[in-house]
Amino acid sequence: MIYRCNSRKSNVYLNTHMRFILGFFILILIAAGGFFVVSPDNKVKTTLMNELDGDQGEGGPKEEVHPLSIQALRDGEYPGSDIVIEQTLASGSNYERYIASYKSEGLKIYALLTVPNGEKPATGWPVIFFNHGYIPPGQYVTTERYIAYTDAFSRNGYIVFRSDYRGHGNSEGAASGGYGSNGYTIDVLNAVSSMKKYTDADPNRMGMWGHSMGGHITLRSMVVNKDIKAGVIWAGVVASYPDLISRWRRGTTTPTPFPTNSVRGGWRRTLIEQYGEPEKNPEFWNSISSNSYLADISGPLQIHHGTADHSVPHEFSETLAEQMKKAGKEAELFIYPGDEHDIPNNFGIAIERSVAFFDKYVK
Repeated sequence: MIYRCNSRKSNVYLNTHMRFILGFFILILIAAGGFFVVSPDNKVKTTLMNELDGDQGEGGPKEEVHPLSIQALRDGEYPGSDIVIEQTLASGSNYERYIASYKSEGLKIYALLTVPNGEKPATGWPVIFFNHGYIPPGQYVTTERYIAYTDAFSRNGYIVFRSDYRGHGNSEGAASGGYGSNGYTIDVLNAVSSMKKYTDADPNRMGMWGHSMGGHITLRSMVVNKDIKAGVIWAGVVASYPDLISRWRRGTTTPTPFPTNSVRGGWRRTLIEQYGEPEKNPEFWNSISSNSYLADISGPLQIHHGTADHSVPHEFSETLAEQMKKAGKEAELFIYPGDEHDIPNNFGIAIERSVAFFDKYVK
């Protein structure tokens, strides 16, 4: 059977139909707009809608935080693992030495572990997490470097746990670098969780020591993990990221801008290309700087630096001490005129001050 329409009725039908289709497409475009927001710098950023990610909390759409940010560290999970003794080493003067391992993001990470001799305190031995500075990962050996440093803490009644970090020595994973990735900090945070399970350790008496890059890791760890009661930093890379961009280059004794066309410092170029110069996008650069979170730091700091340091400007340590005090936090600063990156000329007094500081705030 065939139905026929007159032309007037047909036109009415078509007009109504077209209005419906047009309205439908307008609704689709409006809905699609919920998946994109335009940032102040006119770049389009994708967001996750509550309906898609299952988050029905207040505040509407949530942007994913940058993996290098302090918030990303705070949002992370650090279950650690049991600590496994892999090898027994020659004993120290009054302590035992081991190569141990633990897990971090599924990676097997090796570490140097020392445990005091004698009767264990009822709550366990106090602990110092020892964060070493930059050593070429391919040259790194667990039992080499920092021997006098770890010995000073070990023979004064502390468990010392020095993580190799991922990609160093026999540790699994890729050596991701200390500044363009949170990988090493994540390894240290998992070390803290692992040590809390270790039967000889007191989980309520834990401090952290860091040198150079290890100082950077120590500061980041302390604005994330409240279990760290005090920190000591020697010649630390402890400036904010804007200062690392504008005032730091290895091999100088004074703050020097880093050339963006250099073959080194790839993390700098990558971040600048993605997020712009710090003065143009301060919100992002502050979000990845631990210095912006000092109000939340887990304990006091003791800071050491030599004025003839050819690797890290001593101004970084001076600025950090000022920032700590402005945040209402306790910080001790020791500057050693004419001394170098490892503070060799004043090692005795610097290590004595470090032990005394941990004795006061950790032991």
